[in-house]
Amino acid sequence: MSTPPIQWYPGHIAKAEKALAEQLKKVDLVLEVRDARIPVSSHHPQIHAWIGDKPHLLVMNRIDLVTPVSYQAWLAAFTAQGQQPYWTDAQQGKGIQAVVQAAAQVGVKINQRRCDRGMRSRPVRAVVLGFPNVGKSALINRLLNRRMVESARRPGVTRQLRWIRISPDLDLLDTPGILPVKLDDQAAAYKLAICDDIGTAAYETQLVAIALIELLQTLENSDKPPGFLPENILQSRYQLDPAAMSAADYLTALADHRHQGNLERVAQQLLTDFRKGLLGKITLDLPSNRSGQSSIRPKSAEGRPQ
Repeated sequence: MSTPPIQWYPGHIAKAEKALAEQLKKVDLVLEVRDARIPVSSHHPQIHAWIGDKPHLLVMNRIDLVTPVSYQAWLAAFTAQGQQPYWTDAQQGKGIQAVVQAAAQVGVKINQRRCDRGMRSRPVRAVVLGFPNVGKSALINRLLNRRMVESARRPGVTRQLRWIRISPDLDLLDTPGILPVKLDDQAAAYKLAICDDIGTAAYETQLVAIALIELLQTLENSDKPPGFLPENILQSRYQLDPAAMSAADYLTALADHRHQGNLERVAQQLLTDFRKGLLGKITLDLPSNRSGQSSIRPKSAEGRPQ
């Protein structure tokens, strides 16, 4: 029997996406927020179709959860593609000022064009887009320098669109995390689930935990820069070596070792430890030498029915 694929498209997202299509006509600037632990997998496949040729700032949030080597490797990969990402820790406010300055520069150009056509200057209208729980609301709160938007490290907190005045020069549209109607890339979907960037109703915890173990085993044996990941991630945390086991066998052994064979409990602990950074600073997408696209896929996601 085939395992069902990860799919999640709650009603509030469907409603918000229809409203977003209308509001995007009014937008001058797009801030795309991604999760720095999965720089490729947290890229929404429809975003470029939505925004067209509008100015676009790429914000890589949660830089606090990746190593300096991972940051440098991904920075080089994006630079090679002609992209300039802005790296932030929205919870702590790191990197926010650079985003503000970049948005202001876009605003100056937009208003200069308006003035050249005999139109009055106005606040630049920006929108924040991205998957659920990548840190959009935390970013907005930092831009405001106060907590105005509900923010939590779980997907689905923001449920409707709203305009927010950031400054006399910038209006910002807060949006719910927008998911594709269908998650065709199941390898990316598993990484979104591992990082808690998709609702728990979409997946089985044990399967996602197994996918995480597979990814860590693959990453540790991959061709990556020294220091990209911590060493011996699972063994260091749980004092149980995964080298000679399949991912499923390792989860079973870990359940026996720590939770009297309770697979669901140990799977949840493993995912929680990863999400809180207790396994170390881990990037699940590995840039290739050519395109910056990650070639690391969990085996659990391969061959899934679409």
